[in-house]
Amino acid sequence: MPKKWRIGLVGCYRGASYGRLAYHHPDCEIAAICDSDPRTLGIEQKSLCLPDDRCFHDYGDLIQCLPTLDAVIIGTPIPAHATQAVQALDAGIHVLSEVTASNSIEGCAAIVEAARRSRRIYMLAENTIYRPLFAEWGGLIGSGKLGEIFYAEADYIHPIPELLVNPETGERCWRADRPPIHYCSHSLGPILYLTGDRIVRAMGIGDGQRTLPGIGVGAVDIQLGVFETARGVIIKMTRTQVAPRHYPIHYYYLQGTKGFVETSRGDGGFDHAGQSGFIYLRDEMEHTQPVVWPEQDASAPGWAGLGGHGIADYRTLLAFLAALETNMKPVLDEVRAWDLTVPGLIAAESALKRGEWLEVPAAR
Repeated sequence: MPKKWRIGLVGCYRGASYGRLAYHHPDCEIAAICDSDPRTLGIEQKSLCLPDDRCFHDYGDLIQCLPTLDAVIIGTPIPAHATQAVQALDAGIHVLSEVTASNSIEGCAAIVEAARRSRRIYMLAENTIYRPLFAEWGGLIGSGKLGEIFYAEADYIHPIPELLVNPETGERCWRADRPPIHYCSHSLGPILYLTGDRIVRAMGIGDGQRTLPGIGVGAVDIQLGVFETARGVIIKMTRTQVAPRHYPIHYYYLQGTKGFVETSRGDGGFDHAGQSGFIYLRDEMEHTQPVVWPEQDASAPGWAGLGGHGIADYRTLLAFLAALETNMKPVLDEVRAWDLTVPGLIAAESALKRGEWLEVPAAR
């Protein structure tokens, strides 16, 4: 019989997505939940049918009161990620952490060090790499049809002004203090995953606040980052949290020596049945052709979509469980979490220096 993994859910707003999936997965048990907000905690408690003694307002209490936990899924605000991940790892508990890994290089380093000394699994829950779309693109790269990749674009245009300032109370939220380009893993993740590369230099620009003035650095209209990888690939990325655009978009473009692939800028997100885009393969086509890549999987169970983002969250959870089962590092381990987080931190620093190119250190 497979092991039943006892999981603690930390942060019941975003974490509820993985909570629903783990609740239905036959190899998982939601052993406890934790949220500082009583209302959010109560909603998830009712949804998961948990008794009061398995519901916590304080993360430290969850760790101390339930020593038999196998893993925690961290879905709290980004400033808490590193501290909570390190605390769990040092307690002998595996970690699946929402993105990004941390809001500081020091936090990312602490995660790397804790994972190494604890010998427990740490995985970054970067769900975009598990979109079926990128399995298709990976096949194109693996077959050599695109040739050598030398340029990529990855834009994430997602207005969330209501998450920067509470529209009912006027209270500033933690995202008001997050430079847009910090949130880079959804953009850089698939590209680095597909190419097996890492970023070594970064620059960033953007400090205007016309759309939502007077809020903080999180309301910078738009930031642009340019990154260079160890293999010499150039990546261009744009990020905004306030510029009005509906639907929001993730846009990806890969240019190789034999052709290119790109997604459409008109699609509304992960949950569509297919992602439209364009492809050109020099050895097979005379002109660019429209194409639709799948975003669903008929072989997945009916509850696979409960996490949202199509089946990307479901596949992320499966990858984490596979790492636990084999006791082998996942693709998105603590070092890769560094690679998908630190470039955005460096690009934000570059923007403060008017676009100066800065080195991106490797994980210590």
